[in-house]
Amino acid sequence: AGEARTDNHKYKATFHKKAKMIPFDQVEDYIGHAPGGVCPFAVKPGVKVYLDESLKRHTEVYPAAGSSNSAVRLTIPALEKYSDYTAWVDVTKTA
Repeated sequence: AGEARTDNHKYKATFHKKAKMIPFDQVEDYIGHAPGGVCPFAVKPGVKVYLDESLKRHTEVYPAAGSSNSAVRLTIPALEKYSDYTAWVDVTKTA
């Protein structure tokens, strides 16, 4: 969820490595979307999508939709369906 922040301890316990941002100039090559439009849809082959438990507090979410000025409103079941997600994870802390 937008107000959630990565909890480094939870992240490392889940993925067995330290959390780090992909360098800005490498995001589009790696994911398939430019920074600002990174979304869980139509990502490059081999890119896994994980959904954080913090999203479940909402009935609808507004993920980016592939560009810096677009978003889409989805229910949680629709997000699961269209993102082809790998798993739900708990790697954030809330403010």
